[in-house]
Amino acid sequence: MTFSATDHLHMARALRLAERAAYTTRPNPMVGCVIAHGEQVVGEGWHQRAGGPHAEIHALRAAGEAARGATAYVTLEPCAHYGRTPPCALALIEARVGRVVAAMRDPFPKVDGGGFTLLRDAGIEVAEGLMATQARELNHGFLSRIERGRPWLRVKLAASLDGRTAMADGSSKWITGPAAREDVQHWRARAGAILTGAGTVLADDPQLTVRLSGVEALPPLRVVLDAQLRTLSQRRVREGDAATLYLHGEGERAPADTDAQFQALPLQDGRFDLPAVMALLAEREINEVHTEAGATLSGALVRAGLVDELLLYQAPTLLGEQGRPLLDGLGIAAMDQQRRLRVVEQRQVGDDLRLLLRPA
Repeated sequence: MTFSATDHLHMARALRLAERAAYTTRPNPMVGCVIAHGEQVVGEGWHQRAGGPHAEIHALRAAGEAARGATAYVTLEPCAHYGRTPPCALALIEARVGRVVAAMRDPFPKVDGGGFTLLRDAGIEVAEGLMATQARELNHGFLSRIERGRPWLRVKLAASLDGRTAMADGSSKWITGPAAREDVQHWRARAGAILTGAGTVLADDPQLTVRLSGVEALPPLRVVLDAQLRTLSQRRVREGDAATLYLHGEGERAPADTDAQFQALPLQDGRFDLPAVMALLAEREINEVHTEAGATLSGALVRAGLVDELLLYQAPTLLGEQGRPLLDGLGIAAMDQQRRLRVVEQRQVGDDLRLLLRPA
């Protein structure tokens, strides 16, 4: 299907609008909409938060009567079902738009082509696939949960030039500079959950909250993998507005005198079944998991093939051969066992280099 330069211009704008809700719309996908007659934009909007009006509704309200006969550019197929809001496909039909251009189909089972069918049955021209790659990238977490049954998993790491994350005694404050630590907050903010292990909680007593001044963000769920519930005396991970979920072994008794959440999972040789952990989080409608953990849990996630991307902050410093490694337990003994990664993005953040890496 051929799209014009004007089509590309308006869809690019719709994608930028959608991205504005990166911190507030979960578990729903980020969606943007532009309504235009040719080059003239008459309305635009984005889905700001779950339960509120969708992007198409905001754009239609802005356009008013000018929506009639216009083209609606939307980054995801308009919904076709009654949820917390009525179907957007029906709203577009009632507004009598002439054409709908969608970046991609919505794989959510209650939609999955149904919105396109409603529009076409009403005589509205539908074109799909414009900037689909960018649209999928925007919502990789939502799509991962719907299509794969597990969240998109990111592991954040900070290391020296020689690949060390801490000194031998575990001290690691601070390898990276303040700009990198501030940058991490934005990655936390876009995640539905922040995952860590018992070892990190015991060693660092982290709070694992989003700290961004003047920025609206839904607090991510804090998830602690603690098979024996050894970390309950560390209170900072339960402070603040964010909820905390402890995943523990079936033989452990969860305390009743805390507002934290607890869920037992079967262990295998004393270890968590990590794919089962991801499935559990998907059931809780977590689209994206941001992991801040030590070398053991981070390495286990990589070894299990669950890591979709590594967020690596590399500091211009050396910690020496006694320092702790970046990842542990990969079991690589020969060159043909190496795990190749591709660089998606590299950026200078203060004095540090930020690398976004995905499996090759």
